[in-house]
Amino acid sequence: MTGLSRTHLAWTASALALSIGAPAFAQDATRATATATSTAQQPSGNADTSINPGDIVVTAQRVEQRLQDVPISITVFNQEQINQRNIVNATDLATYTPSLSVNNRFGPEKSSFVIRGFVQDLATQPSVGVYFADVVAPRSGGSTTSGNGVGVGQLFDLQNVQVLKGPQGTLFGRNTTGGAVLLVPKKPTDRFEGYIEDSLGSYNMRRVQAVVNVPLADTFRVRLGVDRMSRDGYLINHGLGPNRLGDVNYWTARMSVVGELTPTLESYTMATWTKSHNNGITLRLLGCNRTPPASIAANATLACAQFDRQNARGDGPWDIENAEPDPTVQMETWQVINTTTWKATPTLTVKNIASYGEFRETTRMDLQGDFLLQPNGTLARALIRLNNTPNYNNASQSTYTDELQIQGRSSDDRLTWQAGAYFENSDPIGFTSQSTGIGLNCPNLQALQCNAAPGLFLGSAVGTVFTSTVSRPFQKTWFRDRGLYGQATYKITDQLSLTGGIRYTWDRMTHQYDGEAIAFPATNTPLYFCSNTVRVRYPAGTPSPVNPTLTFPVVTSPFGHDACAVTFSAKSSKPTWLLDIDYKPTPDTLIYAKWARGYRAGGATSANIYFETWQPEKVDTYEIGAKATLRGGSVNGYFNVAGFYNDFRNQQIQASLIRAATSPLLGGSAIINAGKSRIWGIEVDSALTLLNIFRLEGGYTYLNTKLLSLDPSRFVLTPEQQLVWSAVIPTATAGGPLAFSPKHRLSLTGTVMLPLDPSIGKISFGATYVHTASFIGNRATAPQFQVMPAQNLVNLQASWNDIVGYPVDLSFFMTNVGNKAYPMSVAPAWNSYGFETAVMNEPRMWGFRLRYRFGS
Repeated sequence: MTGLSRTHLAWTASALALSIGAPAFAQDATRATATATSTAQQPSGNADTSINPGDIVVTAQRVEQRLQDVPISITVFNQEQINQRNIVNATDLATYTPSLSVNNRFGPEKSSFVIRGFVQDLATQPSVGVYFADVVAPRSGGSTTSGNGVGVGQLFDLQNVQVLKGPQGTLFGRNTTGGAVLLVPKKPTDRFEGYIEDSLGSYNMRRVQAVVNVPLADTFRVRLGVDRMSRDGYLINHGLGPNRLGDVNYWTARMSVVGELTPTLESYTMATWTKSHNNGITLRLLGCNRTPPASIAANATLACAQFDRQNARGDGPWDIENAEPDPTVQMETWQVINTTTWKATPTLTVKNIASYGEFRETTRMDLQGDFLLQPNGTLARALIRLNNTPNYNNASQSTYTDELQIQGRSSDDRLTWQAGAYFENSDPIGFTSQSTGIGLNCPNLQALQCNAAPGLFLGSAVGTVFTSTVSRPFQKTWFRDRGLYGQATYKITDQLSLTGGIRYTWDRMTHQYDGEAIAFPATNTPLYFCSNTVRVRYPAGTPSPVNPTLTFPVVTSPFGHDACAVTFSAKSSKPTWLLDIDYKPTPDTLIYAKWARGYRAGGATSANIYFETWQPEKVDTYEIGAKATLRGGSVNGYFNVAGFYNDFRNQQIQASLIRAATSPLLGGSAIINAGKSRIWGIEVDSALTLLNIFRLEGGYTYLNTKLLSLDPSRFVLTPEQQLVWSAVIPTATAGGPLAFSPKHRLSLTGTVMLPLDPSIGKISFGATYVHTASFIGNRATAPQFQVMPAQNLVNLQASWNDIVGYPVDLSFFMTNVGNKAYPMSVAPAWNSYGFETAVMNEPRMWGFRLRYRFGS
């Protein structure tokens, strides 16, 4: 029996033992007096199959409100919907949310969200904020899009997930332009209850969940939860390393405690921990350039040989060739959150939300998906291999936040208001470092065992340029965010309300970069030099001479952490605001119009010489919407629609840096404030139940994006910059749509609930259809690879709850029923290396879940 099997059985046995002891414990447990709880929090595993809009409670405005009373475009999923759809990560969540897309260039665990066309590029701050229990996700400080989002193991034992569309900069701590995703965990209740759930499925999928809620006293309640999942990979590897990539392997534990210290003072503390360790993913080769320019001919020729090998084997869409012999993605996150609430008076509440969390990541992966073999079958080189440097993490960051809220209302409830202050410090946990092999054949990259790759001598002013090196920077990143805000709503009449809010935020990001590079003029003979030679000799603010000496001493042992170190900072301070008017002609109808200003902070990265910092971008959003509720009779449900227009300015555009012929640098990328875009669209969210027999849930988004202009002056190099760069090429094209912004997205879920005697239980089965129109993945590649194709997916689910009167639920799910394959994002690699690779979607997955519920 494997260790994994033993672990799985041990967890199952422990969960069953807990459930056997549950009834006896329940008899002895002290029953708390019944208290009012949120109507959205249902007993574990016993979801109602009907739709009552009054039961959907959201916290989009930092207070509990009915979904239909909130003038914001929101998509909400409760835990039952998350389970039925088998949503376990950010990519899954985006599949069912028409306004939400993901950039998963580095795999599902490292995905970043895109809402209404607002994308997070490398090194930039998130365009969509992710909040768990009212606290923003811990930062990562790494070089990819890890952290800052929905990690594995977070999507269990939730009250709901709320996707808020559009800038939410007034009431939420971290400024973003796209929106926010709120994960609301279930809070401890005054009932003894819980569940144990075991899941088995395709690709040897195994998952065990266990949750128990214990009221230890009238004023003290505890909730514990564990989630463990493993699954084999779906990517079949014909290269180096394990046979399969794209696997799942994580642990999550969560504990929450509520203590009513006095009748007016409550302390709610939550601790979460997640650890994930898998093989990661690599990309699939899509095509190669058979008539390449001379500068990339060597790589393109070897890539074409790889492409021909794929075809000769008859490879399918999930066959890959991996060049990393020991791929791994290890992430560990923990966070402690305390919310203290004081009801000072019947009309005044003071709340403090404090948190501390840490994020660590260790990654070894083949970034491009190339496996370039010599004619004799030996590996020629791997173009980009990313490894952690021994004894260092790729990312290692702590985040501390504190928010003070004051909420009040007038005695006649005409005026409600809230004000607060936000504080965030995110500090490095020591240096982070990764060793990136560029164009080398390294049998052991971490040990610096690499084959010879001689350089090119370009004269005494420049020295020898090594185009194939190991880049090994040592980095630290600091973030400082402060904010003051206030918002108020006044009921002019019983039907007409006016809301105004303003926030002022101060942001600062500092990045320290020790840019060490390693060349191999002979096999296993490393030579060390500074990859950021120009900045080491000529710091920022000190112009370099017309004919600078760019060389730096090449030595045979590593430098210290300060020999190549440079530091850059970017700071900004901006106001954001909200003006809203909403009208309720009937209790079940809401019409609203609003204007919101949002902005995303700038940033700094010392790796991109002469382009180390960038400024904030801002957006003005104009939105109108309507929400209608259907109650009683044969049809119940809701229908919500919103139309919006975004004026997007000073847009952060990613650009490729092309090295000059006499440059000691290898190339790079930059973030440049040069864009102006307009984004408009329509969003529909609806759910209807007919005769308590049939339920239809639907969402649709029409999104029309256009990059109106690029400021050409921002891409003109100064004489100083021309010493190291020959060109700056934006990855976006004026006049075209924005990346990861499909024009049409549709999600329809139909569920049939069989009208059976309650003694049999509740049986339902349903299907989901998801359509995503084609969209731009990346402009910096060949035209045939720029557009990601349209996607049409069908998913199935079925459930039998309360089986013959017992507290047992059985369910089945199948995703991607047609086993459709499609690329989700590209490298891009065509212009630099003469081929293109892509991240592929997951194939068909299926599984069964068995849940036992206990307690009241």
